[in-house]
Amino acid sequence: MNVPRRSPVVAALRLCLYVLLAGLLLLAAVRSGDTGHPTAVVLSVLVTGAVLVAGAVSPAVHRSRRAAALWVAALSASWLVLVALSPDGLWVAFPLYFLQLHLLPVRWSLPAVALTAGAAVASFVAHGAPLTPGVFIGPLLGAGVAVATVLGYEALYRESERRRELIEELIATRAELAEAERAAGTLAERERLAREIHDTLAQGLSSIQLLMRAAQRLLPADSPAAPHVEQARATAQDNLAEARRFVRALTPPDLERGSLAVALERLCRSAAVDTPTVRFSVSGMPAGLPTPYEVALLRIAQSALGNTLRHAHADRVEITLSFMDTSVTLDVVDDGTGFVPGDVRPDRGTAEGGIAVTDTAGEGVTDGGVTDGGFGLPAMRSRARSLGGTFTVESAPGQGTAVAVTLPLSVPAAGEPAAMDRRTAGSRP
Repeated sequence: MNVPRRSPVVAALRLCLYVLLAGLLLLAAVRSGDTGHPTAVVLSVLVTGAVLVAGAVSPAVHRSRRAAALWVAALSASWLVLVALSPDGLWVAFPLYFLQLHLLPVRWSLPAVALTAGAAVASFVAHGAPLTPGVFIGPLLGAGVAVATVLGYEALYRESERRRELIEELIATRAELAEAERAAGTLAERERLAREIHDTLAQGLSSIQLLMRAAQRLLPADSPAAPHVEQARATAQDNLAEARRFVRALTPPDLERGSLAVALERLCRSAAVDTPTVRFSVSGMPAGLPTPYEVALLRIAQSALGNTLRHAHADRVEITLSFMDTSVTLDVVDDGTGFVPGDVRPDRGTAEGGIAVTDTAGEGVTDGGVTDGGFGLPAMRSRARSLGGTFTVESAPGQGTAVAVTLPLSVPAAGEPAAMDRRTAGSRP
């Protein structure tokens, strides 16, 4: 039986079997006077009891299958001698069934129980009992009850262990999820603070510095206000530098060591440890992107790639970062199992031969069919919407999945060179 022998329930049941066996052996010894050879019966009872006690106190029996099998064989042999001498030894067969089922593997225990039941029936006949149905039904019924009880308990134990493992896995998963949510919340708050400081405090300090410079040019050199204006300008400049350092400190770690393209290439290399082949490429002339753009595109790529690795069973994943004149696009395409994106509002169409869900303003799409519980696509859509971008999911069962997000780029004024970031050049694999 595949149940740990040191569990409290099994130990209690085993103790009850030992007590029952000892009591039935004592009964056979007390009634030995009814047989023609009481001395031989008492001696057989003592030998069987000695074998029982030796196995009950021996640690080897509870640790080794081999030792348990030898002990059960010795106990069964001594019982066969007893049952040949006294019909009262037949009652020992019932607890013996349970010991055989408990200590022996199934492939040995069931034949052992069948042989014990056969020996019990033969003993009935040998001691002159009349051949009635009860002679056969009694031992066989006892054996059947023992087998059903032990196998039923083993099935319940396996089910209990399976539930215990599921509960432990659920607790561990909940802890990991809580930790991931805390980390995601921390990063999201860091990104929000960085954006707010950059868009408000840093811009305000930059404007103050420019105004102070303009005031300095308008003031006469010997003006009493000149030192104060210079001090105000220097203070604004120092605080602007401090604000920019603070914004850089709040930038996601993946973007601290290089550009967006470098971070995406690093993401693909780390994911390539798994089964799918993950490739990254850059299309167009790389341009410098605002930090909110880089953060949003990196997070969308991480989320889409994570969904692919967990659910799509894909062999190949392509991540492409495309720079165009007025927009930047991130595409994550896999050849996995695909899915049905979910319910689409009536005012949105579907592409024939597949599902194409486009979310220009972050509306009109629900993601009930997403295998990760429907939280991945709304988060990606929200990031694209917050920056005025478009978010597209194209998928169908068996046809893979394509996720695309496009963010608008500001067009430089005539004669003003576009800010280019050459660091991303050469980042193609």
